[in-house]
Amino acid sequence: MGIVDINTNYGRDLDLNLLRVFAVVAEEQNITRAAARLYVTQPAISAAIRRLTAFVGMDLVVRQGRGVALTKRGEELLVAARAHLQPLVAATMAVPTFDPKTSTATIRIGLVDGVEVVVFPKVLELLRSEAPRMQLVVVPVQFRTIESLLLSNQVDVALCVADELPRSIVREPLVSDREVPDGFCCLYDPRFAKLPARLTEREYFSREHVAVSYAGDTRGIVEDALGKSRTVRVAVPSLSLVADVLDGTALLGTVPTPLARHVVKTRPHLRYTPLPFALPGGSLDLLWLRAATDDKVVGYMRELLSRVVGDLVVGMRGRARRSAGSRKELSRRR
Repeated sequence: MGIVDINTNYGRDLDLNLLRVFAVVAEEQNITRAAARLYVTQPAISAAIRRLTAFVGMDLVVRQGRGVALTKRGEELLVAARAHLQPLVAATMAVPTFDPKTSTATIRIGLVDGVEVVVFPKVLELLRSEAPRMQLVVVPVQFRTIESLLLSNQVDVALCVADELPRSIVREPLVSDREVPDGFCCLYDPRFAKLPARLTEREYFSREHVAVSYAGDTRGIVEDALGKSRTVRVAVPSLSLVADVLDGTALLGTVPTPLARHVVKTRPHLRYTPLPFALPGGSLDLLWLRAATDDKVVGYMRELLSRVVGDLVVGMRGRARRSAGSRKELSRRR
């Protein structure tokens, strides 16, 4: 048998739905019953058979009594068509299966700056027990890049903040500003930066700072949110570098409170204290392509990330309540 050129045959004349119509006619051996089974009219069935006959170049069915019968060529075509139609129908009806325990899939997750050091260890811990054979690729993302990374399939699912997004990207809010009232804090080295017990705004702006800038300048979240300028001595492109810079100096760093807690665990000589003003930006969204909503691997990772972030939020709420209680008790004693 020669090689079939799909461009000059399938793409030019043949409507593959004609094979399905032909198979039903052959099974029913009757145009009327085939039309009823396919929910179309009898003329539509007859027209389909004529089109397929013209393509093949030989008669496939002939009238016989009140029905039809297959020619020799028709019988050969029916055997060949069934061999391909049945697997196609089975593939269409099959429900995709996914077992995390045995999956070797590769998933690419995008993590916004400051979140990776808090979330990633928890994600790895769960994967080790639930999906030990899956491969994980972590991609750094930010609000300026997340749309293009998702649309180009460089990221499958992401934890990020974003402004306007196209309808092709699904957004599921996981954390709001109200859920994280102490979203940012001031990280410092008490050996060199002597701060008062209660940091004031005047004291904060009188100090030198390390800022995080994604634009390659000295503007950070404080400048953008408050419209006030700090004395920025060093600007870095990532929150994860702030502790490295201020360790052993009098510089102050403004970072997410969960990140500060993580830093202090590994650098117990550092401290963090509440900011004397409120900063927005404690929100966090789960993002993925709408076309991947039914992807079992992406769905599993979305659920896992939701669990990790949910547990972290519960922990932050508990710490916030305990901190508020401690402040009230201290005030009462005074």
